[in-house]
Amino acid sequence: MVRTGADHLCDDAQRILSGRRWAMVCHAASVDGNLRYVFDRLSADTRTRPQMLLAPEHGLFGERLYMEPVSDAVDPYLGLPVLSLYGDNADSLAPRADILKDLDVVVVDLQDVGARYYTYLATLAMTLDSCAAAGVQVIVPDRPNPIGGLAVEGNLPRPHLKSFVSWLPIANRHGLTAGEAARLHVSTSCPNLDLIVLPCEGLRRNHLWPDTGLPFVPPSPNIPTWETALVYPGMCLLEGSNISEGRGTTTPFQVFGAPYISDPRSLVAFLDRWHLPGVAFRPTFFTPNLDKASGIHCGGAQIVVTSVLDFRPLLTGLAVLAACASLYPDDFALRTDAYEFVHDRLALDLLLGDESLRLDLMAGASPWELASLMAPEAVTFQETRQPFLLYT
Repeated sequence: MVRTGADHLCDDAQRILSGRRWAMVCHAASVDGNLRYVFDRLSADTRTRPQMLLAPEHGLFGERLYMEPVSDAVDPYLGLPVLSLYGDNADSLAPRADILKDLDVVVVDLQDVGARYYTYLATLAMTLDSCAAAGVQVIVPDRPNPIGGLAVEGNLPRPHLKSFVSWLPIANRHGLTAGEAARLHVSTSCPNLDLIVLPCEGLRRNHLWPDTGLPFVPPSPNIPTWETALVYPGMCLLEGSNISEGRGTTTPFQVFGAPYISDPRSLVAFLDRWHLPGVAFRPTFFTPNLDKASGIHCGGAQIVVTSVLDFRPLLTGLAVLAACASLYPDDFALRTDAYEFVHDRLALDLLLGDESLRLDLMAGASPWELASLMAPEAVTFQETRQPFLLYT
């Protein structure tokens, strides 16, 4: 079984943390191999007790929905202050200087899911930058990437589209662990930062979550399983449209649809024309109980991964968007409201990282054509990330 960096931190906490003033960026998936919260274990000894906890998007226990502000609180069990890193404005996303001035160390223990839109790597990067400015050491106990470290898919976001869902210049499916992403970011953004990454023991680049032997703890409300994480690098793109990505169902990101899709069989037949690898579509109906189309009957499809190794989640997500834009031109629409604190850009542009891809999509480009436009940057990124990889 893989042993995470968090287990290392807990076992060696007195040497690493005793006598130091420190805080921990953590959440519901910050557990050891026996499912005990790392912040509980470290707080049990007064010598290693943190001064405070910092909670990212979704809150300390993953109880908040996406883009729902998280308030400061006090943990009733530990009595520790829990300060929010996801409030109601963009300034709330990084640790404040007045907090960091009294600290020696910040531990960042966040479970990522392998897609650049997932905001925990942005929280990590912002914390690294803030700690570098404050002269505070950062320790990252590493965790596995649930969808593996070999496959890379997608492009690099354009600098003018940098946002909380594209903070790092990495591919849509990046194949990095949080520790590797931290090493990459520090090299270009804050090279003077005192960064320590505690690697996973026994982890290999080709490991998917089931290969690790670890229990999967949902890192956010709509990533209930590692299979959800597998489809997320493509299906998260639907957040930029009026297609439901299945929030408010028991299988978020694994079903999609809209009230205007009355014939799911025709939709599936259209998708099948592209012969997407490693995936099948099952026509279905569902009624979300929150978010888009809440309480409204929707037609759509279930995504069934038939071969994990062949499956290309980004290609699949592009196909779903392209199919809906083509089949339902009078009803399909792009999201235009504020998205992750950005008011003047389309959400789909922020997710794709390049307006030209959105324009090509709306002009009728196939998913294969869109993926081919993104592919050269995926190759470049694989070369860029190589010096920062921790696992073979």
